[in-house]
Amino acid sequence: MSDLYIGLMSGTSMDGVDVALVDFSKIQPIVIAYQSYPYPTLLLSQLHRLCSSSENEVVSMGHADRAVAICFAEAVNRLLAVIGVKADKITAIGSHGQTIRHHPNGSNGFTLQIGDPNTLAVLTGIDVVADFRRKDIALGGQGAPLAPAFHQAVFRHSQHSRVVLNIGGIANLTYIPKDPRKPVLGFDTGPGNALMDAWCKKHLQQAFDKNGVWAAQGSRDVKLLRQLASDDYFGLPAPKSTGREKFNLAWLEDNLAALGHQCTVESVQATLCMLTCCSIAQQINLLGDVEQVFVCGGGAQNDFLMDLLANELVEAQLSTTEELGILPDEVEAVAFAWLAFAHKNGIAGNLPSVTGASKKAILGGYFPAQ
Repeated sequence: MSDLYIGLMSGTSMDGVDVALVDFSKIQPIVIAYQSYPYPTLLLSQLHRLCSSSENEVVSMGHADRAVAICFAEAVNRLLAVIGVKADKITAIGSHGQTIRHHPNGSNGFTLQIGDPNTLAVLTGIDVVADFRRKDIALGGQGAPLAPAFHQAVFRHSQHSRVVLNIGGIANLTYIPKDPRKPVLGFDTGPGNALMDAWCKKHLQQAFDKNGVWAAQGSRDVKLLRQLASDDYFGLPAPKSTGREKFNLAWLEDNLAALGHQCTVESVQATLCMLTCCSIAQQINLLGDVEQVFVCGGGAQNDFLMDLLANELVEAQLSTTEELGILPDEVEAVAFAWLAFAHKNGIAGNLPSVTGASKKAILGGYFPAQ
């Protein structure tokens, strides 16, 4: 059996389909190739609509389920064609799918990712491991975040307590203590880029604020920051997870309406960036012994946000996962390649100390190409 796996990931930002080809034959995974492909415009609009209630949702979801799988398959086939690797050399694809709803709490809690793995397997000719989150939900967990088991396996250091910080649409962290007797922790801290992206799209008609240049032109509004930070989510204990269902443009505009005074659009963007920074830094500082913070995800490209984090995390060395051998944009896709590898090799893919599940479990369902 080959040690080559493909990881597919599209997060809450929906800014593209990340595909990574990874070799797990050595102690440290080797990223052979990586690429990100944007969703077609019409599909992206459909996915955004599916993140909230609307008419005819089941039919829309059914069409989008197939369309996402086709898009994922095209990304895999394009990457393999570019690097000249044949499909029969790949053991499996680990596909996260596209999350459209995440409501993990309560006895009927659920999470929903689309991107039909059967279609993906047929169109690529490669076995697929998918549906990673629902086993953890069934075991009483949050179903998220799932990357911490990968972070522990690959990034643990015996001399330094570390945090791996992923800033996607939602920000989540993994705390990896140097003492192996202490539990690994991980949870969603709150909004990452999602609110900033939504505000940017509304006022600049741009998908995101490149390098945080627009946010840097504004001054944070202390009253607005206090209003946003008063949301109950920030005070909840871990395990906890959230998503676009909670932190979205409607949530922001409701808070702006409740504020009672006008803010400039640049000031709102600067304040949103500060909210992301403060909600992250507060949780990291509470951990007490963090010496190193490695950032991944799209937020690692936001220079303004990275400067804010450096000012707030004065006790820790701040850098990106590039120092650990995996580029920031690659980490999430590599994590789902690892989850497929874990499934095939009987390795648990969740951490109960992170998700709150009743026990460790092998995650994902297996969908053979033949």
